[in-house]
Amino acid sequence: MALIRFAIIGCGRIAQRHAEQICKRGKLVAVCDVIHEKASSMAEMYGARAYYNITDLLFKESNLDIIVVCTPNGLHAQHSIQSLQAGFHVLCEKPMALHAKDAAEMIAVARKSGRQLFVVKQNRYNPPVVAVKKALDENRLGKVFSLQLNCFWNRDASYYKNSWKGTRELDGGTLYTQFSHFIDLLYWMIGDIKEVHAVLANYAHQQIIEFEDTGSVLLQFENGATGTMNYTVNSYSKNMEGSLTLFAEKGTVKIGGQYLNELEYQDIKDYRIDNLPAGNIANNYGTYVGSMSNHDKVYDNVLDVLHDRAPITTPAEEGLKTVEIIERIYQTATRL
Repeated sequence: MALIRFAIIGCGRIAQRHAEQICKRGKLVAVCDVIHEKASSMAEMYGARAYYNITDLLFKESNLDIIVVCTPNGLHAQHSIQSLQAGFHVLCEKPMALHAKDAAEMIAVARKSGRQLFVVKQNRYNPPVVAVKKALDENRLGKVFSLQLNCFWNRDASYYKNSWKGTRELDGGTLYTQFSHFIDLLYWMIGDIKEVHAVLANYAHQQIIEFEDTGSVLLQFENGATGTMNYTVNSYSKNMEGSLTLFAEKGTVKIGGQYLNELEYQDIKDYRIDNLPAGNIANNYGTYVGSMSNHDKVYDNVLDVLHDRAPITTPAEEGLKTVEIIERIYQTATRL
């Protein structure tokens, strides 16, 4: 079986998670970052070649299979499109893009070039999420009436200091950087959104970020279900909760913990979810904690697809839906 050859564009913290998985499954040939020290340091760590702009990388590294895009959110579309047009498959970190039209262009370019476009949606692999999705697919819960999604995390001033994070142009908003995985799960598990109403505010990050740190969202789904989403990065000192509660015809279930990692409650007619695996720990970045670390499963699927053994588990079309929903929330929101 041919060894899959990777390059990473963007050498920030999440790139380290990718590099670790790549080195277990393939070869990391090259890395690229406009900050020379970051690219050089990562290249030395993993025995890869360092580049300092994407044009040089794409022109000089012809013997590659897949480009992993880990640059700031606002550059995902541009860098993915350039990589696809150069003839490489692409694995793009979340969010896929900051605008639905850009995500749609990414998909169109991938189709035209005949390359695969993967989007990272690692929360789909959380054991309780997998189990509840299976129960939904098997109609164990019956019709879903309503849901509550809570995302209560901590991101203090130090998180945004000297960073692209917090800017409209490169970050986009709290729903893009912190909670796009949660929006993805709503679409994946419940379906598309029909109506959305939101109220957003910036309470604790004035002069620090260019958008909201708190939001309350009312959702109506195409299948008739209603839902609420309450989110904030103002949880004092540390992350508090990432949870999804479903109220349905034949049961109630809550996935909770700090990042949808625990099955906190279940009461389902003639059915019980048992023997869940422990799952991976969360991504720990030293001063803060992110989502559950399931990049191993993302890469397992990437290799299975490239070796013609499986379909993509997170199609780019579903990544586009996440961007569309977030964009609708922001476009229609009342800002306090």
